[in-house]
Amino acid sequence: GAAVKDIESILGLCGARGISQRMLRWHYRSRHHSLIAVSNHEFYDDRLFIIPSPCPANPELGLKFTYLPDGVFDSGKTAVNRVEARRVAEAVLEHASECSDLTLGVAAFSIRQRDAIQEEIELLRREHPETEAFFNGNPHEPFFIKNLENVQGDERDVIFISIGYGRDPSGYLAMRFGPLSGEGGERRLNVLISRAKIRCEVFTSIKSDDVDLDRGKGLGVAALKSFLRFAETGQMGVARRSGDEADSPFEEAVRRELEKHGHRLDPQVGEAGFFIDLAVRDPSSEGAYSIGIECDGAAYHSSRSARDRDRLRQAVLEDHGWIIHRIWSTDWFNRPEREISRALAAIEEANRRKRINRPRPKTGEPPQTPAATVQRESAEPTQVDEGTPYVLAQLDLPIGNFELQNLTPGQIARHVTRVLEIEAPIHIDEIVLRIRSAWGYERSGSRIHELVSKAATLAIARSPFAKEEGFFVNRSRQVVPRRRDQSLPLSLRNPDNLPPQEVRAAILEIVERHLGVPMDEIAGAVARLFGFKATSAQLRAIIEAQIRRLLKAGIAVETDGIVRRASSANPGTPLV
Repeated sequence: GAAVKDIESILGLCGARGISQRMLRWHYRSRHHSLIAVSNHEFYDDRLFIIPSPCPANPELGLKFTYLPDGVFDSGKTAVNRVEARRVAEAVLEHASECSDLTLGVAAFSIRQRDAIQEEIELLRREHPETEAFFNGNPHEPFFIKNLENVQGDERDVIFISIGYGRDPSGYLAMRFGPLSGEGGERRLNVLISRAKIRCEVFTSIKSDDVDLDRGKGLGVAALKSFLRFAETGQMGVARRSGDEADSPFEEAVRRELEKHGHRLDPQVGEAGFFIDLAVRDPSSEGAYSIGIECDGAAYHSSRSARDRDRLRQAVLEDHGWIIHRIWSTDWFNRPEREISRALAAIEEANRRKRINRPRPKTGEPPQTPAATVQRESAEPTQVDEGTPYVLAQLDLPIGNFELQNLTPGQIARHVTRVLEIEAPIHIDEIVLRIRSAWGYERSGSRIHELVSKAATLAIARSPFAKEEGFFVNRSRQVVPRRRDQSLPLSLRNPDNLPPQEVRAAILEIVERHLGVPMDEIAGAVARLFGFKATSAQLRAIIEAQIRRLLKAGIAVETDGIVRRASSANPGTPLV
């Protein structure tokens, strides 16, 4: 009994009993290879077969490094990094608002840091009740906040990791990292850093160079240093050319023919034992691939079974985002012209679909070229769309010390007008937020809300402003979709606060830009135009409702699943 209790895991118990072991070499969970690269290198001797990603530079995939230089670890008192806890909580609320269709888990290196994050999230949830649907949803993979020892079989689409440990108020960094520093700490870290399926974001107040292995002992500390170094630099685990050439004359012939038609191809793309024969570079996105071409060359014939060669391999690649086109050698040698035409058509179709879903850079801006798989907060932000940025109104306060609740609606009306001039179409809740923020109020009660509502009624009298579909609009100005980036108030990125007039304008801009868009692809394109990282079920429902209104009003038409603009009507016009 004592011997069993002393053994750390069921796996260790089986090993102690002499049960034979076999390593599972295929890794399916991670949708981006950077999520498993450190574990593969540090713990599995690079023996895992890792599926390469077709979009290695996509900022929404893989490992992201968020450095918080102002974070302080209160080692002598609370043993908490409050700055880091607050930033993690803000990121959680941003995720709940923008990416509610992706499951989320938060892991901290200590129990006290976990509790601090929990406290900060609870405070923000009270201020943003509109996010409660996220926290109460996803019954199969609910949101969690756990400490290092309690993260075991959990896996989520997105994982936030809070290192927590850092320099104390005097600037000293102790090389103690809680349970990570103890025996088996490296195994706990391995479990933690391999839980994410789509994205893992590391929040830390220290960098890899801060970890001194002369003072910090243990395999766990050494593994942490490697993990932080990779998160900062992205020097290993990127989907790239292996350096090998095509493994058969057949593949080389396919490559030459496609290059004659202006395409650029890389042979043997991938890593860790899993390579795609030929990958066609995406002409409009540096570092990404449009399509993967599989040939029945040497790698195909050396596979141990037809299941490995065909169904399983292709299913795994497509599950990780690849578009796969297969060329059989017998068809190639018998009918090369037909196979070339098929391959060119497959490439063009893949590029067409990517053009619909990919925002275009602003005129005159150089294209963004990410230098590494890992996204770092210190890098220049990737331009996500050419949409007009959302501009917040700046209010000039009256001279003197006036309490907001002591003003009359008439006195507040001019400030409401200023907000409407800058931000219409806009919801009354956002107007209230601008007014109370200008006066320095953390929150507003029913009295202030009623006061501002009366002021808004006065502001729209005998003016170009009006209230339509629950939002205040400017009838003298055409509605244009505006990009809502993360520097804006969280409430603006709540799908319920998207003016329907602006949603319709975005839909029409998308379908006009591409001369028609498949019905099922409009919501994702519109979400990106607004600056959302993902299309939640809530956001999709809102966009699709406005598509139906445009179709019903005859402003847009649908033919064979493709939606096109049918007239030049103003998208801000009220619809019946």
